[in-house]
Amino acid sequence: MTVPSGIYIRKARIQDVRTIHALLMDCSKQGLLLPRSYNQLYSHLRDFFVLAQDQGAILGCCALSITWDDLAEVRSLAVAPECRGQGWGRRLVEACLSDAITLGIFRIFTLTYQAHFFERLGFQVVSKDNLPQKVWADCLHCPKFPDCDEIAMSIEM
Repeated sequence: MTVPSGIYIRKARIQDVRTIHALLMDCSKQGLLLPRSYNQLYSHLRDFFVLAQDQGAILGCCALSITWDDLAEVRSLAVAPECRGQGWGRRLVEACLSDAITLGIFRIFTLTYQAHFFERLGFQVVSKDNLPQKVWADCLHCPKFPDCDEIAMSIEM
């Protein structure tokens, strides 16, 4: 698949936060992912990659969040509707996986409603019991805890 000119993946910048938030909120309303607050986005901005257009538009995002010394999470994957089905979600996740390898982290997980997408990338369904660091760090603060309906998946590279 060829990459259209003028669209590329880069690290997020401070001026991207409002657009990332709007994109995540739109996807959240569609039931595709859980929402993120502005506070969470500003606090974890360095975790994010964005799908950007030369004109400055942000068309997608994805984050790699370090959970423990040997574990990281791919989270907040969102792609604008007009860009879906073109491989951009895959490329965003691959940017996060590459970042994990660079950091020396080879066990990556995600909590998702999009299991088939992540299966095509090599992730496998796992029990949330395999992710105690995630549960104690983030899940306790989630309004869906302890009745989480996301699917836990992981990949080892």
